[in-house]
Amino acid sequence: MANPKRKVSRSKRDMRRAHWMNSITPPSLSDCTNCGEKKLPHHACPKCGYYKGQKVFEGEE
Repeated sequence: MANPKRKVSRSKRDMRRAHWMNSITPPSLSDCTNCGEKKLPHHACPKCGYYKGQKVFEGEE
């Protein structure tokens, strides 16, 4: 079984643990083709309820 040759310093350990934070980005938003509100891509618009030009559900309007 493999064993570490040297002790990993606190700095290297913490850099490894915090590396995933660099990849966090806010979600990309697109405009709804029906009402123009911002929405998640590939999701129905929560404001008007349309997805790809078709009414999917009753929106908040």
